[in-house]
Amino acid sequence: MDEHIIAGTDEAGRGPLAGPVVAAAVILDTNQPIAGLADSKVLSEKMRNVLYDEIIQKALAWHISEATVAEIDDINILHAAMLAMQRSVESLKLKPTLVLVDGNRVPNLDIKAKAIIQGDKIEPAISAASILAKVHRDRLMVKYDEQYPEYGFAQHKGYPTKLHIEKMRQYGVLEIHRKTFGPVQKALQLETA
Repeated sequence: MDEHIIAGTDEAGRGPLAGPVVAAAVILDTNQPIAGLADSKVLSEKMRNVLYDEIIQKALAWHISEATVAEIDDINILHAAMLAMQRSVESLKLKPTLVLVDGNRVPNLDIKAKAIIQGDKIEPAISAASILAKVHRDRLMVKYDEQYPEYGFAQHKGYPTKLHIEKMRQYGVLEIHRKTFGPVQKALQLETA
């Protein structure tokens, strides 16, 4: 066993107008390498799903956490993303000695942590965390699509696309929309006008 237990953490869903921000933390098993790990954004949906299953099977530990829409609106998206990452790391069944975080800041942890800009491209554990977070969030948005079919969540995953903004203006703002985000505030103003 390595003297260092390294966890990678990353989040998905800072940009969307709807749904939680999701984070994952992963401790990879160096004896069971996973081929093809990369930043989740450059992988096809099919490849992300294949890797998601492999990560869950082979990782020494992994956890996925969320910060809710209410938390995003209460403490802002950056702090909510940090909170989700903190929850993921603290929920790992194995305590890491070092946490590698994608980005330029680290969540509040009682473990040594290092921020790595574009870490999801160069650190396999961060890449794995980015894949788990993205797949989990995308699947959640597909469930929202079943609940609110007229909004097209399966297509845009909550991001501020032209279609999403049109649907929000047409059908109104849902409880899963982030009320502090500009396009949602504009749609709310239209509702009260």
